[in-house]
Amino acid sequence: MSASVKQILESASPVLPVIAIDNLEDAVPLAKALKAGGLTVLEVTLRTDVAFDAIKAMQGVEGITVGAGTVKNVRQLKDLEELGVDFAVSPGSTHELLEAGIESSIPFLPAVSTVSEMIKGLDTGYDCFKFFPASAFGGISALKAFYGPLPELQFCPTGGVSADNFKDYLALPNVICVGGSWVVPKNALKNRDWNHITELARQATGHSVS
Repeated sequence: MSASVKQILESASPVLPVIAIDNLEDAVPLAKALKAGGLTVLEVTLRTDVAFDAIKAMQGVEGITVGAGTVKNVRQLKDLEELGVDFAVSPGSTHELLEAGIESSIPFLPAVSTVSEMIKGLDTGYDCFKFFPASAFGGISALKAFYGPLPELQFCPTGGVSADNFKDYLALPNVICVGGSWVVPKNALKNRDWNHITELARQATGHSVS
């Protein structure tokens, strides 16, 4: 499943928005706002009561690839398979999740924060990981250090990645894209300021018109 994950992340151009949706009616206009700004691969976290329904709604937006984040156990992964999400992302990597992810019908991106976890994932069949929480575990310096012994691995660093530093992450040879919530600020989502979100997406993709 790693190759499929890579293909999805490569099309994240270059930011994967990490989204928590509280109001179902925001799902479709949010997806359209991000798409208008050039971000078409989205991660909706399973942190709210409407997450599954929000994913279903976003799947109806043409040109949008929708994944589920904060997948913490095999049961959730199975539920997402039934829902037919485009990909799934975990905040960590248990033995059970790694094994289930390899066998899953949907691409699975496990998270790691240590070299031991990376080697365990590599042994299981993965070569692409979410690095989380990136800033708390060394950020750019850590990713540079990982590249020496593990140049075959690629990462989507998430956690502490922002508009101020995401380009520095993307300059690293082992970073395929970055995950971040700054393109969907809580206040902008609460106020349904879709134009602002579109502009932040444009800035992230390098197509700002401001």
